[in-house]
Amino acid sequence: DNVCSGGSATPARAGAAGAGTRGLHTTHPEVAEAPAYLENSVEELFANNLQWRESLKQQDPDFFTRMAKGQAPRYLWIGCADSRVPAETICGLPPGSLFVHRNIANMVNNVDVSAMSVIQFAVTVLKVQHIVICGHYNCGGVAASMKNVDHGSPLENWLRNIRDVYRLHREELDQIGDMEDRAKRLVELNVVEQAINLYKARTVQARRVETFQNLKQFGFVQPRIHPVVYDPGTGELRRLDVLMREWIRDLVPIYNLYSVESGPQVEW
Repeated sequence: DNVCSGGSATPARAGAAGAGTRGLHTTHPEVAEAPAYLENSVEELFANNLQWRESLKQQDPDFFTRMAKGQAPRYLWIGCADSRVPAETICGLPPGSLFVHRNIANMVNNVDVSAMSVIQFAVTVLKVQHIVICGHYNCGGVAASMKNVDHGSPLENWLRNIRDVYRLHREELDQIGDMEDRAKRLVELNVVEQAINLYKARTVQARRVETFQNLKQFGFVQPRIHPVVYDPGTGELRRLDVLMREWIRDLVPIYNLYSVESGPQVEW
């Protein structure tokens, strides 16, 4: 089941923001800047919005009428807040296709009320069939977590969660001599660990039990969780080559909240 189709993202503008905290964000002078007269305003947002609305109405006159009636996305997308990774754009999907939550380094933290609320709403109300957890190479949050630097609170508290991922996989990561390759691998491992955190969530577990017990109605256990990674340098979105059932097999006795007779149809 193809989650999304990859595509290259072309940001309208980047680089006007500052360099960020301790290298967490970087600017790129090769990205086109906005006209000088727009530097101190947000007028480009409204001008571009007008062009977008008019163009979309010409292509699909009923589009906004449908949007006003509500949403029924199949996917919950949890990704990084990085401006180069806009979910709908890189998946080639229109508005209304993805329910989106983004934060620094695409974290699923059980004490993050915002993320947990998004997951609860997506799973229990919108009934999404799939959850996509998407990391990306050249992630500033991951890079910052690999430096022994105090980035200040609350950012440093957040980055500590990525350092915990490094600690769990230190033996593998320390064997990678090239720091760029090590960072890429940490991006991938972080995605896997956040996918595991999704399985721990009670709302996800409850929905998977419900759909498993009613397979004739739902067709498959939902939501399925898909760890993926995006490469801003190529525009490619790809699945991580992992079997989640193998990663979580030993965790089931600890984190499972429901007892269900599992059969061959259950896909962790």
